[in-house]
Amino acid sequence: MTKNKPGSKIAIFISITAIIMAIFHLYTAGFGRFPALQQRSIHLAFTLILTFFIYPISKNALTGKWSIFINSVYSIGALAACGNIAFYIYYVLFERAGESTNIDIVLGSILILLVLEMTRRVMGWALPIITIIFIAYGFLGSYINIPYLSHAGMDVHRFISYTYLSTEGLFTIPLGVSASFIAVFVIFAAFLVNSGVGDFFMNSAMAIAGDKTGGPAKVSVVSSAIMGSVSGSSVGNVVTTGSVTIPLMKKMGFPSVLAAGIEGTASTGGQIMPPLMGATAFIIASVVGVPYLTVCVAALLPAVLSFLCVYIIVHFEAVRLGIKGLPKAELPKLWPVVKKKGHLLSPLIILVAMLVMGFTAMKAGFYSIIAVIIVCSLQKSTRMGYKEILGALESGAKAVIPIAAACACSGIVVGVLTLTGLGLKISYLLVDIANGSLPILLILAMLVSIFLGMGITTTAAYLLVAIVVAPVLVQMGIPELAAHMFVFYYAVISTITPPVALAAYAAAGIAGTDPLKTALTGFRVGIAKFVVPFYIIYRPDFILVGADPFKALVALVMAIVGIWALAGCSCGFMFRQLTPVERIILFVCIPLTIPSHFILNTLGTGIVLLISLFAWLNSRKSKELPVIA
Repeated sequence: MTKNKPGSKIAIFISITAIIMAIFHLYTAGFGRFPALQQRSIHLAFTLILTFFIYPISKNALTGKWSIFINSVYSIGALAACGNIAFYIYYVLFERAGESTNIDIVLGSILILLVLEMTRRVMGWALPIITIIFIAYGFLGSYINIPYLSHAGMDVHRFISYTYLSTEGLFTIPLGVSASFIAVFVIFAAFLVNSGVGDFFMNSAMAIAGDKTGGPAKVSVVSSAIMGSVSGSSVGNVVTTGSVTIPLMKKMGFPSVLAAGIEGTASTGGQIMPPLMGATAFIIASVVGVPYLTVCVAALLPAVLSFLCVYIIVHFEAVRLGIKGLPKAELPKLWPVVKKKGHLLSPLIILVAMLVMGFTAMKAGFYSIIAVIIVCSLQKSTRMGYKEILGALESGAKAVIPIAAACACSGIVVGVLTLTGLGLKISYLLVDIANGSLPILLILAMLVSIFLGMGITTTAAYLLVAIVVAPVLVQMGIPELAAHMFVFYYAVISTITPPVALAAYAAAGIAGTDPLKTALTGFRVGIAKFVVPFYIIYRPDFILVGADPFKALVALVMAIVGIWALAGCSCGFMFRQLTPVERIILFVCIPLTIPSHFILNTLGTGIVLLISLFAWLNSRKSKELPVIA
């Protein structure tokens, strides 16, 4: 980001614009949204303007007057293009039957270029390049004489009409969700963070897990789970909790690269941890057509297992390295922590209660923000003055920018896929490659999700894959919500997959380690997560929506056995060093726990338990039994 001097005219302009944007979203949340095109175009205009003045043109960006001039020109273009939609086109579009004029062509082209520039500044080149390739395919695909790729063609008027003048391209569902639910919940998260709830979460995690084997590493996992449920941001989670846990892990004897890898991997789980989760959860709710609370319920067990995977490997590594917990005398006590700042959890409880009672996500978020301000005023130490409130509004609006960029840019891709029919063709291609085999199709979906997720946000990765892969899974008989959760989970995991692993890179910066080595270590620490989505597909009760309680319990037990086996296999340690043969046997047992098959489940579970027991007994003979905590 560009570092503007506090108090400078540009800094004041950014703050005022961000605060107005936040107020706009809170007003529409509390008193009713504008029609779709108006709401989304105003939202996009705000994010474009903020992006141009917050994010530099390049690392070696022009400074001073030239930079201000260029960003001002871009901002005027954004106002003209979005204002044309919000205050003119919306009122005359019906009369024109959706046809584009020459002015629309110009303004639509400008807006598409500005969205590409916004995404490049915020997220780098990966997603803009993908989008440009799809646009080129849209115009040139009729000249490609290749099965599955050739299409009838697309002219400029048709492309602009669909992408710029409808709610099917730029202004499709993802940007609509960003302009409504996501913006409100991100602002709510900003209010929570500014209230000091982060310190409460960190101290609670220290009290719960600090004295366990490998204490600071387990604090990292627990604090990331709690804090991530509020922030929904992997990198934000790393910066918040990692600044405390990484130095502590290094102090207790964890190698620097392992400490950074643990924090980076643990922090990614916050995107699927209810109640707030990440931005993608709101998009899933809109795409599938279910309440947001249903997505939260569906994500609960996969999220818990995401952190359990890391917790297990952390324990194995701590036992291997002989790292004990922190002295209890140095740790906070849980009850005094809860007594002092436990009231800060009230807004979260109110949010969940309102969702359960049937309030819309926007209304629940709006009233929960008011609850934060009221609850914080109960104690002088947490009271929020007008500066804190304005600061929360500003930081919340700024946090929406990457989400809006991903949604808008992905919307262009969605438009091209629909116009050319490529999405449907790729779906048929995947079915042909898999030859009707669900396991092969799932592996293909996993690889595509991980590959597309390298270098782009979880939201963008999910959108790109969900359009193509999720419908195929549904066609194969998978429940729609389970299909989208499968894709979503792997989109989250892609953020810890080298060579581009943003959370690991952020952790490497705190630990002072090589980013690539940190990413590889984080990948190894989190590898057990890769098996969890398969339980979502093969055991629909695993996502709890309309589930049989007994089957859900069995699914959970089998998933725990599977991740335990994969953790031991990848770590090469389970109470003691495992032999190559034991690791191979553990790996072979994992698929036996996935399908709902009594004999296979019993066989797989029995072998994993025998190897675990054998390793435990051997470790007891050689030394004092390690603590399981």
